[in-house]
Amino acid sequence: MLYKRIASRPLLVTSTTPEEGKSTTLANLAVTFAQAGHRVILVDADLRRPMLHKLFGLPNSIGLTSLFIADAPGSLPLQETEVPNLMLLPSGPQPPNPSELLGSQRMDKAIAALKEASDYVLFDCPPIIAVTDAAVLGRKVDGVLLVVSAGKTKRDHAARAKLLLEKVNANLLGVVLTNAKLDMRLYQYYTQGR
Repeated sequence: MLYKRIASRPLLVTSTTPEEGKSTTLANLAVTFAQAGHRVILVDADLRRPMLHKLFGLPNSIGLTSLFIADAPGSLPLQETEVPNLMLLPSGPQPPNPSELLGSQRMDKAIAALKEASDYVLFDCPPIIAVTDAAVLGRKVDGVLLVVSAGKTKRDHAARAKLLLEKVNANLLGVVLTNAKLDMRLYQYYTQGR
């Protein structure tokens, strides 16, 4: 299983372009890990178009960017979700310089604190082709999952995303295919009586 490969490691999820299902995929992965009894922190590092607080129905007034403010809270501003074992660190107020924040030494300290507080740290990042944020943070985490959408993601975009991750020596663990059509003919054997 995937969670055995990334135990105690921060994992980043990105996509090639917007609306390929990366935030939903990551939220489902986080819920699965939490339901397996692991302490999970889901971090919205998409500082440009954050979505995770909306998916979980939580406020976004304090979050990851709050850690970079001079009078930042002493502890991680985590929020409880309705899922036991799953905490959310929303993005917080939108900063003027997301890539710089994600590449900073303060971000290194935040990652260390998040790892200490959980079994799994899962980061949601913007699409890698659109902005450099995922490449910047991809160097700081132990693994990256790339989300592509069936019938939508172009092959050259997927190849370019892979190349961008390789350029920064990110550890690409694999690709998740979303929106694939289910072919029910494959399951006829199990659904028809003998």
